[in-house]
Amino acid sequence: MIRTAIAAVGLAFLAACASTPQVTPAARAELAPTGKLRVGINFGNVLLTRKDPATGAAGGIAVDLAHELGRRLAVPVEIVPFGSAGQLAGAVKTGAWDVAFLGVEPQRANEISFTAPYAETESTYLVPAGSKLRNVADVDREGVRIAVVAKSAYDLYLSRNLQHAKLERARGGANAFKLFVAGKMDALAGLKPVLLNFAGKLPGSRVLDGRLAVVGQAIGTPRGRDAGAKYLGEFVEDIKASGLAAQTIEKNGIRGITVAPLEQGSSRVQIGGGTY
Repeated sequence: MIRTAIAAVGLAFLAACASTPQVTPAARAELAPTGKLRVGINFGNVLLTRKDPATGAAGGIAVDLAHELGRRLAVPVEIVPFGSAGQLAGAVKTGAWDVAFLGVEPQRANEISFTAPYAETESTYLVPAGSKLRNVADVDREGVRIAVVAKSAYDLYLSRNLQHAKLERARGGANAFKLFVAGKMDALAGLKPVLLNFAGKLPGSRVLDGRLAVVGQAIGTPRGRDAGAKYLGEFVEDIKASGLAAQTIEKNGIRGITVAPLEQGSSRVQIGGGTY
């Protein structure tokens, strides 16, 4: 009862101090220039997406939030599917999408205007049975081979930061896992919840202590669409503050992904994630 009352007070306070961002004609024109919201989605990210095995219908956290964005813009939504983050990011050059749900990464930001993250996930390593590697810091050594999904956020991060270990890339998470096993690699880099799932399929393997990096999941639009980018930023802060981001994660039953903190300087009150 007490927790319910606190939540009710928090929601009431939120309603009093924050309002849903208003869509300007310029923002709508930039985000849906064809009259519909074309949203690029990386279906290689199994934490944020899924497809119904019987019908093929798209779902998941990113898809649910894309439809909420379309509802607020009052335009129909077209999901533009991609098999990997690298393919999705690269398609900004072809104009295949107007909005994308994608991990924030400095290299991608050269061509994509990103919001602050709406969610975060830790990345780390999986190592095989008998490995002498004990924590993340142990991995960057001469002779160590790391399997990784090509052009993923953690691939780009490792490409900038590794000094000694060698990366070997595969297309998609399932192929990276196969490369790790078949190639007898020393480690597999990836998102922690995904690696924990892989660990269950490989007896004796384990996820290393510590974290490689925190991957922020955000929304982007091609650079130069300033009104659209501004609205997307307001949308992300609103879904975090109102609790919608947390509710969407919970609805999809995903573990290991959390709501990102509100952007510094925001006047909104975060309800999701247990803070008021």
